[in-house]
Amino acid sequence: MRERVGWAPEMALILGSGLGRLAEAADETTVVPAAEIPGYPESTVEGHSGKLVFGALEDTRVVFVQGRVHLYEGYPVQKIAMPVRLVHALGADRMLVTNSAGGINRTFDPGTLMFITSHLNMAFASPGVGAGAGPARQRSDEEQAPFYEPGWTSRAEQVALDLGLDARRGTYAWTLGPSYETKAEVRALEQLGADAVGMSTVPEVIQAHQLGMAVLGLSTITNPAAGLAPGGLDHDEVLEVSERVRGDLMKLVRGIVRVADA
Repeated sequence: MRERVGWAPEMALILGSGLGRLAEAADETTVVPAAEIPGYPESTVEGHSGKLVFGALEDTRVVFVQGRVHLYEGYPVQKIAMPVRLVHALGADRMLVTNSAGGINRTFDPGTLMFITSHLNMAFASPGVGAGAGPARQRSDEEQAPFYEPGWTSRAEQVALDLGLDARRGTYAWTLGPSYETKAEVRALEQLGADAVGMSTVPEVIQAHQLGMAVLGLSTITNPAAGLAPGGLDHDEVLEVSERVRGDLMKLVRGIVRVADA
């Protein structure tokens, strides 16, 4: 990868459902298909084209990770987190992770942007546990730090406010999937303090945290959580709302990259 790209990225951006086109915002890009990377997990979900896109964004060298893999696709959780280990080994010490999520907080309308301040690991899986996780060890001081960097989150929130975007803060619940949640599950997650729910992000954040990377999480609320939505949901709705807010997200992502080290 170093030979193909020729320089080290400073930041990784992991893109969720329908958000892959955000990589078009970068300049002077080099694209590496996931299929050409040994050991890289292949995504099987529509809207997740597997590739790494290296480029410049707001005078920062970045790598976009397109085509994330979910636990329900059958891969071990350690394999799901492999792209995070790869971009960190290439030099990235910051990670912006995005996703599309169902809104549990009843004040979150579709199109709301939510900065993740904490998460619930309802899939009860971690890349730090099991085969391939490495030897057991005591948690370091860095691992006691918040999973989502408070300073970067605050600066990003100000960028969103300056752009006039409907941005909130909240807790993201990770569930296994691929089925949507039942009404009972949504009620339970609401009681546990979740503001949004989805099927990704948390294993990548756990891996980045273990590697000492600074993390900012951003959810696009594309729909009410399944248990709250009259008439049911489908993946096309997720992609439709993601497309509608794409322009605002591109502006916001540029601002988030710009203030990462402020």
